[in-house]
Amino acid sequence: MESNVFTAVFLPLALAFIMLGMGLTLSIKDFKNIFISPKAISLGLFCQLLMLPVLGFLLILAFGLEGSMAVGIMIIASCPGGPTSNMITHLCKGDTALSISLTALSSVITIITIPLYINYAIIYFGEEGTVALPVLQTIIQITGVTLIPVAIGMYLKHKFPALSQKADKTVRIASIVFFVVIVGGAIFKEKDNILGFFAEAGPVTVILNILTFGFAWLIAKGFGLPLKQQVSISIESGIQNGTLGIMIAATLLQNTAMVIPVVIYSLIMFIASILIVVILGNNEEAALVRNKA
Repeated sequence: MESNVFTAVFLPLALAFIMLGMGLTLSIKDFKNIFISPKAISLGLFCQLLMLPVLGFLLILAFGLEGSMAVGIMIIASCPGGPTSNMITHLCKGDTALSISLTALSSVITIITIPLYINYAIIYFGEEGTVALPVLQTIIQITGVTLIPVAIGMYLKHKFPALSQKADKTVRIASIVFFVVIVGGAIFKEKDNILGFFAEAGPVTVILNILTFGFAWLIAKGFGLPLKQQVSISIESGIQNGTLGIMIAATLLQNTAMVIPVVIYSLIMFIASILIVVILGNNEEAALVRNKA
């Protein structure tokens, strides 16, 4: 995929804007969960940064995927939680503060783990001809479109809280529009191959999403966390930053085929999110249990 205005300019700027919007919802006090709920934070990071990539890798082997499809799945499995996970957690009446903390922390940590995981996947799954991700350069690039916008958003919220609150809804809507445009552009680019790619990568992404939600929930429950934190960890593990995944594949690796598994997973996780909100967000009995928890 040759670099063009969409992948070289619009995609990074759109991601930076989305991360700026996430920053508008954050403050330093949100990170107090690191000290208040260290077990919940640790389990959430384990599920997202270790369990998810391992599940992705095992499913790729089980389904015999190779090349771009395999690497694409590892890209989305390596990404941190997305800002959408915080909104879904809020709608499901989970521990929103925990969700925000996990999103922020995973966004920092994956700056280092992403190039390591993806470069290994490129070599292992037979994509040696693909441009590798230079670790230092990738860290700098991802920092520029994720952490810096988040920091700016946090500063704006601290400096102009009223203005930030007013802008939050507009930024959220714009972020959704950007995401739809990005996904639509990726699908259009591979419109001639899209059905074959869906048939090849679709089953893996569906199973990966279901297992991620389910295993994260069971792990959180098994370690005795309150129901609200179980909800948060499950959602945070299953909802990834798809926009970042698309940027890595399309802009950094310049490989459109690798974008497709990321897009498929993104569509599936949003469908799953809607179902979760319907089941948990509107279930009065579940709400009573959560309130007691």
